[in-house]
Amino acid sequence: MLGAAGKSPVRQHVIPQARESTQNQSLRRPQLQNNNVSVFSDSSNQYVPVPKRWLRDHCQCESCIHPVTKQRLIETFDIEDVDIRSITQSNSGFNVLWSDGHKSYFTEDWLTRSGLKAQSRVAERQGLTDVRLWNGKTFQADEHTNPLPTIHYSEVMASDEGVGAWTALIRKYGFAYVDGCPPTPEATQELLERIAFIRHTHYGGFWDFTSDLSYGDTAYTDLAIGAHTDTTYFTDPGGLQMFHMLSHENGSGGMSLLVDGFAAAQELLTNYPDDYAILATVPVHSHASGNEGISVQPQCTFPVLVHDPQNGHLVQVRWNTTDRAAIDTPMEYMQRWYDAGEKWAAILRKHEYWEQLQPGKPLIFDNWRVLHGRSSFTGKRRLCGGYISMDDFISRFKTTNWGKDSVLKAVAQG
Repeated sequence: MLGAAGKSPVRQHVIPQARESTQNQSLRRPQLQNNNVSVFSDSSNQYVPVPKRWLRDHCQCESCIHPVTKQRLIETFDIEDVDIRSITQSNSGFNVLWSDGHKSYFTEDWLTRSGLKAQSRVAERQGLTDVRLWNGKTFQADEHTNPLPTIHYSEVMASDEGVGAWTALIRKYGFAYVDGCPPTPEATQELLERIAFIRHTHYGGFWDFTSDLSYGDTAYTDLAIGAHTDTTYFTDPGGLQMFHMLSHENGSGGMSLLVDGFAAAQELLTNYPDDYAILATVPVHSHASGNEGISVQPQCTFPVLVHDPQNGHLVQVRWNTTDRAAIDTPMEYMQRWYDAGEKWAAILRKHEYWEQLQPGKPLIFDNWRVLHGRSSFTGKRRLCGGYISMDDFISRFKTTNWGKDSVLKAVAQG
């Protein structure tokens, strides 16, 4: 029992579950019945008629969908009389003549997939791929048997294929290094913008900073920082985050810490499912109030472990003890949250991977999955980097790995 703050989660898991094969279902092709199209619905396990307004709304011709922007050009609900004058079936699709004289064509494959709604389309929507969990020991083995996910700067800068390979590494492992990047802010910014626009926050856009406390955040000090995710005080936290250490003068220390939050969550779920349920349901407040005139807080509260509402798998870790504010659960249940948090923190420590950042080798990671931190240091370090929004990253990953036509086809099918 979790109390008033939430109920025990249902179907919660870390890695997305394999989607059931639709091969047999796809053999049930659309049918022409009573001057209309019927498709097989895997929700009701029967053929159902396609609403005529839906069919008209999803016409893909250039009069209805702009050929460049791919935006809908028609005001569907302004069409007063949506009726089919005639419909003919060919070998691969259906030609529809509407009562207003408009003509549409729908392929059998497109209509078939549009009828399959019982299984989540989460893979297409979130750009899911072969996720590889890891812990601190995984990347401390012999480099020839367990190489770090790395790509060369020249490959990323040369083509979209290189960007696709880079984003695929990030999507698979949650982080990647880029070898051979010139150790300058200009080159680093250009590299990061190969993925998407840099996200601006109250820290600015692209950062170039030292430990001078120019902003009210411990990142701008020489203090040690434990494993955390950034920007939990935003409703939509930063998706990707890049660090490039340009120089470290007259000192030592400052090793970087990475933790695969999904791997840690998998261990918590396996060994302490009740504690996992608490961290997956009890809302936690966060804030950023260190700068003059600013107190940023999410519009709504989120738990530490955020799950996809449709498919039930983990999509985001929000863990930042520095920026954490109130825990939104009745006091009689508060100790339960702290007990769960203590187990979670212990697992995070078990999964730590430490690496010294080097000039010429930027690090980029998925801030929704990978926690980061650092040890204390002496001397003067200069780093640069920035955030990219998760939606922009997933868009770039999908278009460079799957092709825009494939992505748009899935968009139209829902």
